[in-house]
Amino acid sequence: MERVAELLADMSLDEKLAQLVGVWLNVNRDEGVVAPLQDSMQGEDVAFEAFARHGVGHITRHYGTRPVDPEEASTVLAARQRWLREHTRLGIPAIAHEECLTGLAAWRATTYPVPPAWGASFDPALVERMGERIGASMRALGVHQGLAPVLDVIRDQRWGRVEECVSEDPYEVATIGAAYIRGLQSTGVIATLKHFVGYSNSRAGRNLAPVHAGPREVADTLLFPFEVAIKDAGAGSVMNSYAEIDGIPIAADPYYLTTILRDQWGFDGTVVADYFAVAFLHTLHAVAEGAEEAAVQALTAGIDVELPTGVAYLEPLKQAIAAKKIDEGLVDRALRRVLTQKERLGLLDDGYEPEPAGPVDLDDPGSRDLARRLAEESVVLLTNDGVLPLGDAAGRTVAVIGPNADSVAALFGCYSFVNHVLPHFPGVEPGIAAPTLLDALREELPGADLRVGRGTGVDDGDRSGIAAAARLAAGADLAILVLGDRSGLFGRGTSGEGCDAESLDLPGAQQELADAVIATGTPTVAVLMTGRSYAVPGLLKDAAAVVQAYFPGEEGAGAIARVLSGAVNPSGRLPMSMPRSAAGQPYSYLHPKLGGAGSVSAVDPAPALSFGHGLSYTSFAYEGLTVGATATTEGPIRCSVVVRNTGERAGAEVVQLYVSDRIASVTRPVAQLAGYARVELAPGESARVAFDVPARLLSFTGRDGRRVVEPGAFGLSVRRSVADVVDERTVELTGPTYEITGSERLLTTVSVAPGMDIA
Repeated sequence: MERVAELLADMSLDEKLAQLVGVWLNVNRDEGVVAPLQDSMQGEDVAFEAFARHGVGHITRHYGTRPVDPEEASTVLAARQRWLREHTRLGIPAIAHEECLTGLAAWRATTYPVPPAWGASFDPALVERMGERIGASMRALGVHQGLAPVLDVIRDQRWGRVEECVSEDPYEVATIGAAYIRGLQSTGVIATLKHFVGYSNSRAGRNLAPVHAGPREVADTLLFPFEVAIKDAGAGSVMNSYAEIDGIPIAADPYYLTTILRDQWGFDGTVVADYFAVAFLHTLHAVAEGAEEAAVQALTAGIDVELPTGVAYLEPLKQAIAAKKIDEGLVDRALRRVLTQKERLGLLDDGYEPEPAGPVDLDDPGSRDLARRLAEESVVLLTNDGVLPLGDAAGRTVAVIGPNADSVAALFGCYSFVNHVLPHFPGVEPGIAAPTLLDALREELPGADLRVGRGTGVDDGDRSGIAAAARLAAGADLAILVLGDRSGLFGRGTSGEGCDAESLDLPGAQQELADAVIATGTPTVAVLMTGRSYAVPGLLKDAAAVVQAYFPGEEGAGAIARVLSGAVNPSGRLPMSMPRSAAGQPYSYLHPKLGGAGSVSAVDPAPALSFGHGLSYTSFAYEGLTVGATATTEGPIRCSVVVRNTGERAGAEVVQLYVSDRIASVTRPVAQLAGYARVELAPGESARVAFDVPARLLSFTGRDGRRVVEPGAFGLSVRRSVADVVDERTVELTGPTYEITGSERLLTTVSVAPGMDIA
């Protein structure tokens, strides 16, 4: 800290402010928009040397703005860092940050499945390994900070950014998100939590729309993943939400950015602005007269760094200081945090010498293998009448139909480089090998006679090919119908940032295509490659089998094909409920009793398939649910259960533990996930899964605003999904009402021990 203090004491105001902004170079409006309102907010491109003459805090998306050769780009980045060392008075290098939600968002880098697929895997250990691989690739290129993970809890599946979120359950978001953070930060790359807080709870599922959430909903549901990420995983940075909660924009709210984040949770990293969020206080929220006032509000609230560039924190903030509208001490507060982070990264060391990466393989076999494993574990078998697995399908005629059957883009989310950047650069190859599902089926089913028909586009409404597709299906032994989304940005897709849905019917004419194919009587396997769950009750009822794959990444097509053939036993579970109709939105399984179906409303909000649902090619049985003899309001509750593979092939079961507060002083969810374990079992093998549930997971915000655990009866149940109860016990918590101090353990401890094999 001595070096930080020395720099602070020696810096001019211009030098201080320069450290609180980013610089975004090589941004050409003619090449397309990749950030909200970028076309109106991004100023004229300037030379790096002119912008950074006093230094600069961040270099924004050096690799992720255009398709650049990684080796050449690393040489340019190293040269810019050397320029900062040699040609600015203080010689402070910049933090280079990049998007990294589904892998480093750079040309030729491995692209992994989207976060709902992480949630579907219920495998934090595998997600941690992915985070580590992503971090290693970033570190090799001289990148210091990654803008991930997204910890927003899914609240309305009409929202286009559902594809960036892990789950509708805050506990699963917390555990999976924390795993990603540990993996990424183990390599020395800073994780950035997005989007703090409330962003996913927007009215009508519209992007960047107002949020109306009571303080209890925010505290008990939306904040929990962020608390775990900071206290348990040690995340180094937080990005504000664009949202305004009950009329107050988060970017200008010291309650969340300072009181909660720093005073209560002890966060000591940096808060960075979501792109242009400071200026949006004037242009979108209309709570500031202009950039000067916006800068004052944001800095006062606790935003340390303005990204992607300096719209408000340079000259406007300087003018505000001169006019005594804000104390320069708040600049020093933010600057101290930025410099401390740079010191931890080694950027202030006298011996720091930026070097080019040299030859680098961003899509090496190890990374591809990890992408394959995560894709395989994330495929969810929703329904199956016995048609799956297909085996090798030798001698059978298989009609492969649908807009996503032969589409590379259908594998990726909107924050993949392929869909985020490359659409603005026609003719540029993806830079990674990514076979389509049709390619993968040809390899996986070599003995089958595959016949291909598109039928319709994803959302073009073209019905001209439906009749031909139906004839193709009628002449086949089996139809594989590949439907779903096309991910993009700001209305350029059916899923992704700014691609919200008014309806949860399949986009375009896809449902008509499905109806026509199924009506032929040919057994039909539907594959949904999407960013959200759609309302397809007819498909679930009439198709021979339905498979859900959330944009599964570059190895995803092979993963789906292997699940269909049976080479891979499906083990994914739904991380979000499968809606019955759009009329049920917004929906969460975490509703209180009053939120369920009843005679007072004609609308049944119950989903078609519930959170945690997923089928397998084997079967599992549970036995011996035991609960500790005593439990108090201070916790923990201890329990265990034996799970056994009773089928004929190896498989993975996701053991899910739920708690239910029977009677409380405020309404509580009818059930809430409190622990889970993904257990791999051979035929006849069993395992005992033990859970140690801390008091924090039994708590809620009481009527007086205090977080408490009340004495009384709690249900403790093991379930295959939230709607499929295997066994349940009632536990009586004794003792006085316990007030949570903030120092309690946040997550359930889970252990898996081998059981007895069947003789």
